[in-house]
Amino acid sequence: MLEVELTIALRAALATVLGFVIGWERTLLGEPIQARTVSVAAMTAASLVALTEAFYPDETARVVAGVVTGIGFLGAGTILRSPSGEVQGLTTAASLWAMSAIGMAVGSGHELLGVLLALVIAVIMTFSQWPAMTRLARYLAQRQAKAAGGRPRQPPPESEESDDAPTADGDAGTGRRGDAGSG
Repeated sequence: MLEVELTIALRAALATVLGFVIGWERTLLGEPIQARTVSVAAMTAASLVALTEAFYPDETARVVAGVVTGIGFLGAGTILRSPSGEVQGLTTAASLWAMSAIGMAVGSGHELLGVLLALVIAVIMTFSQWPAMTRLARYLAQRQAKAAGGRPRQPPPESEESDDAPTADGDAGTGRRGDAGSG
């Protein structure tokens, strides 16, 4: 019994650390959800799945479905639409949901998979902040401005607008404001 409890505690601790690492990126960007929230969600998912597998193995699917639903509601609370129509919080909600899935993987005994998936998420979350990507975005914005005959625009800061959400000018799918019909 002690071995099972220790295993569950270690899995929950690993999920907490992984969640904190991913949540730290959200904290650094000043997002409303902080590292501790993401780490607690990952730890809770890992604990619930590990406890269920250890003590109620026939109910694991039901608990996993409950975790997915619960995290979906928690993530929905982070998504906001501004008066201008801009959608914010999608990346935060997605990272919270992804980390709960990683917590479930770790809780079910797939620790290596959890670590590898957390690394993939870390790369995805920080990709646009890499210096090479920033320079590429600036170059593409200048090239587009030249082609349009205007002065070069600075690319907008990384936002959490949905790829298919309408922007302030009603142009869906481009994620750009004020240049409807330019490409």
